[in-house]
Amino acid sequence: MIMPTFVEHKGSQFDDINARRHDAMSRKDEIKSAYKGLGKAHSFYDGQMLGTTRIGRWMLRHVWGMTKEDALEYEAMALEAIPAGFSGRLLEVPVGTGVISMPVFKTLPNADITCLDYSEKMMAAAKQRAEAMRIINITFQRGDVGALPFPDESFDVVVSLNGFHAFPDKEAAYKETHRVLKPGGILTGCFYVEQANRHTDNMIRRFYVRPGFFTPPFETVNSLQKRLSGMYSEAKVSHVQSIAVFQCRK
Repeated sequence: MIMPTFVEHKGSQFDDINARRHDAMSRKDEIKSAYKGLGKAHSFYDGQMLGTTRIGRWMLRHVWGMTKEDALEYEAMALEAIPAGFSGRLLEVPVGTGVISMPVFKTLPNADITCLDYSEKMMAAAKQRAEAMRIINITFQRGDVGALPFPDESFDVVVSLNGFHAFPDKEAAYKETHRVLKPGGILTGCFYVEQANRHTDNMIRRFYVRPGFFTPPFETVNSLQKRLSGMYSEAKVSHVQSIAVFQCRK
């Protein structure tokens, strides 16, 4: 089984990715290239995630202070810890519509991939996308990140993209994603953090918290680094505007 290598705030094994960034095509570049084959956005949500629609690009700029290139940057950063040729067990929670992860999963035909989401509507969209992309090494399961239906130490990699800012019980989510990882396993992903962009914070409170899309309390970049460093043997947190990217080794 091929185990991932990735970046760390103190150095050591995380330096492998930094070294690969100097290659002709780094893992991040490979992931960005995979998005070129994604095709037309299926929804407003998809368009905003990748900036592939006019309204999506407007939202990125006026809510998040980002360009399309910024969005691709943080999304590729959130997934670059999964190496090319990975063949272990991978859990994504929540899968959402799969707009960020499926192009990368398409490049991992030997991995055993499980996708979980509490929303049946979101998961149906992700399943449809996986079928359209002919990803066959993948299963979908409805479930709650606060009570994952898997034994301890089940997965080599856990991916969580834009989920923690919406989870109502964040403490349970942190504990459960840690619990199902094998020793040496990787937790990687991204989500909204406050205090990185004042305008974004105001927009989030008005248009995301009030309707119930996002659920406080929220981390800051510093509080997330402190939390993950206390749970994992290695941890790195970086950010693009108000989206934090984390890469951890258990």
